[in-house]
Amino acid sequence: MPRELVTIQVGQCGNQVGCRFWELALREHAAYNTKGVYDEALSSFFRNVDTRVEPPRNLPVGDGRGAIRTLKARSVIVDMECGVINEMLKGPLGEVLDTRQLVSDVSGAGNNWAHGHHEYGPRYHDAILDKIRLTAEDCDSLQSFMVLHSLGGGTGSGVGTYIVRMLADEFPGVFRFTGSVFPSEDDDVVTSPYNALLALGQLVEHADCVLPIENQALIDIVNRTEAARDRAAAADASAAAASGLKGSGAGGSKPFDSMNGIAASLLLHLTASVRFEGPLNVDLNDITMNLVPYPRMHFLLSSMSPLQPPPKERDVGRAAAALALQPRTLDQVFGDVFSREHQLIRADPRAGTYLACGLIARGPTATMADINRNVARLRPQLKMVHWNSEGFKLGICSTPPVGCPFGLLCLANNTAIAHTFSTMRERFDKLYKRRFYTHHYEQYMDPGGFTSAMEVVGDITAQYRALEGATQAPPLTRLRPRGLSFLP
Repeated sequence: MPRELVTIQVGQCGNQVGCRFWELALREHAAYNTKGVYDEALSSFFRNVDTRVEPPRNLPVGDGRGAIRTLKARSVIVDMECGVINEMLKGPLGEVLDTRQLVSDVSGAGNNWAHGHHEYGPRYHDAILDKIRLTAEDCDSLQSFMVLHSLGGGTGSGVGTYIVRMLADEFPGVFRFTGSVFPSEDDDVVTSPYNALLALGQLVEHADCVLPIENQALIDIVNRTEAARDRAAAADASAAAASGLKGSGAGGSKPFDSMNGIAASLLLHLTASVRFEGPLNVDLNDITMNLVPYPRMHFLLSSMSPLQPPPKERDVGRAAAALALQPRTLDQVFGDVFSREHQLIRADPRAGTYLACGLIARGPTATMADINRNVARLRPQLKMVHWNSEGFKLGICSTPPVGCPFGLLCLANNTAIAHTFSTMRERFDKLYKRRFYTHHYEQYMDPGGFTSAMEVVGDITAQYRALEGATQAPPLTRLRPRGLSFLP
């Protein structure tokens, strides 16, 4: 039976990541669905619509051999500014996005979480809920919602967390995943510390699983990758010049496209086992069941290898340089995902304590023996909490990422996330202790909202901190038997 996922992309950042995600999803399915049929893998993200009739009719998967008519993404697009949405509709993805599933305004939320959460959220509540309900009704077996948004602006943080709370109320039986982009320390939005902390408090309360993606970590990854590609391209050019051949330039790319591509690749790896077959598939519900030991501690550190999707075929020079940077062995990708350089937030998981760890391998060469061997090799180097010392959730998908022989996604519930929360709180305190800009927020919310968010974030940080050194079980107090000494 098909297992569908509904994507809700909110705000400028959420829609840009979503746009890149749909591009890569179509590319991946086109690579492995060469017959152009509408099968179960494709139905996870897309509807097959017959537009020859009015109103358009959804075509079922059936036996998985029916021809593709018109693909429509299972998505709801929300933004309080219409600029990004108009750009998406004019681009190559315009035909894939269903214009009936758009909710937009013209003025924006003004980089104000309270404006988005307490003004635009209630105003567009019915419209957004109708779009989500219509999309959910088109599913045969809805598995989860995936909300894509950022925490730094007003719409992504405010309206995005309002939608997460709405999903908890209206669809309590469907898991709520979020791909949440955390702002960097030098974010150009001066109020981002307020927005991030207020939004984080809502995610603690209402999300089932949060995948933090830090802007600065993406920037660092892109810079390292581009530098390595430039070195590889320069070496190829030198070799070509020495042999009298004419080499191809690496060409340029927009840095935000590369950053969005990393975030989109995370979602493709996460859902690979839902969409494609494998000897050990992992359901999204399995992730929350195995990796979230306590309801509020649902923040999973993400890492991947390879980190970026390969360039398009027409970018010959960049494709050659990217191929040289891909991991060459399965053992290498296992080492990569536990390294600091491959984390999607600026944290070192080996310095923290693992509460649970999920590993999803992709590729026909990945076997259970390979995974178990690598877990046994790396396990002594990791600090695991004592009550879950063997807490690894393993999965294998036979379909590799496009252009790569294999890939690996690591999802870790790790106490290192506490450092990220503490940094966010410090940035918040720098503004709040002087009450800078608070009057803009108090137009839409009670001042006590700041205090409530600080308490929630402080509590979740303390919960993670309390488990940082819990690698050894506490000693048991043993009672000495008294025998018959109590008798006179």
